[in-house]
Amino acid sequence: MDTVTRPNEGETRSILVVLFLGAFAMGSADMLVVGMLDLISADLAVSVPQAGALVTAFALSMAIGGPVLALLTAHLDRRIVLLGAVAAFALLNVVPVLVADYTFFLLARAGAGAVEGLFIAAALTAVEGIVPKDRSGRAMGLVITGFATSSALGLPLGTLAGQVLGWRASFAALVGIALGVLIAGVRVLPSVPTARASRTAGAQLRHAFAPRVLAALALCFLVFAGVQSALTYLVPYLGDVTRISGTTVVGVLFAFGVATTVGSAAGARFADAHAARALVGGTVGLTAVLLTMYLFGGHAVVAVLTIVGMGLFAMGMAPALQSRVMSLAGPGAALAASLPASAANAGDSVGALLGGVAISHAGLAAAVLAGAVVTAVAVAIAIATSRLRPTAPAAEVTPTTEVTPPTAELIGA
Repeated sequence: MDTVTRPNEGETRSILVVLFLGAFAMGSADMLVVGMLDLISADLAVSVPQAGALVTAFALSMAIGGPVLALLTAHLDRRIVLLGAVAAFALLNVVPVLVADYTFFLLARAGAGAVEGLFIAAALTAVEGIVPKDRSGRAMGLVITGFATSSALGLPLGTLAGQVLGWRASFAALVGIALGVLIAGVRVLPSVPTARASRTAGAQLRHAFAPRVLAALALCFLVFAGVQSALTYLVPYLGDVTRISGTTVVGVLFAFGVATTVGSAAGARFADAHAARALVGGTVGLTAVLLTMYLFGGHAVVAVLTIVGMGLFAMGMAPALQSRVMSLAGPGAALAASLPASAANAGDSVGALLGGVAISHAGLAAAVLAGAVVTAVAVAIAIATSRLRPTAPAAEVTPTTEVTPPTAELIGA
């Protein structure tokens, strides 16, 4: 096994800040269109459903294109992949700023979705080579928190900018942030080569889609399907069941966003301590919260507390899910790192559909109950998969390549 040279504490901190900001920028791009559908629809002279297709194109491309790009770039140094992904992201988001054409916008959104999926995979595999193994969960959690923070802050701030300055201004600001991340990344991101045993597409596919990894991805799918079943219809639920509306609903949604950020940050420590156990506890907590919301959601205080709890438990499990999938994939981690996002997006789609079917048969509260049933199944899966371990030898899983600190690169070491 080759000697591993890791960046010092200060360098590591700078690297993680850059990855956090990159995740924040890309997560904001994911959510911006959601908050400005009406503005985009009017400006481009398309229907609201056509504008909504911009959201669908991004999500589908991230779920499918992200893993494809991760597979194609698995043999490359993580630094090259990360800088390339950020540069491509900035370029693709220039399109809606400069070109007033719906078709080009749609294609650019699809490209940006795939690039975000690639960035997630590259950032999380880079983290494994940069920080000690006993802290990798916390480091992954910081990257994931960047995406959670984009929902809590990026969406409302971007929407406000769009309303005040125009929707293109929000995308222009996003491009500016991406360029800042790119410049900082060139300065601080170290070289993190891929382990030799992990460089072939066959090795990546074999390890990333092993049955034990698919079981963990099934758990990820169920968690997000359960949450989305309730979350998709949260605003009408609050109006019809809890009897709150207007600015109060906005406050509740903001509280949910903050809870997801806090949950992902806190969940990272549990991922380091014992990821499998954290997933069992998280699915139990999420199921209890959804059942409480179904039974007592007519009381405003209970509804708000359960919504906050839903954000805490759902995103609190995200670092553990990511860590678990990558650990079980072993040498296939470069590809597997992109798969939890795909499973989560698939879960979101199915959860929204499931909630809609439940509502059509039994009213708005049924969407919450359907979510609780799904997460109850997730509890069983979490328990059943808690003893799974990678079959690859430990030496294959441990980073086996030299990590060159950026300061060494600058002096020609």
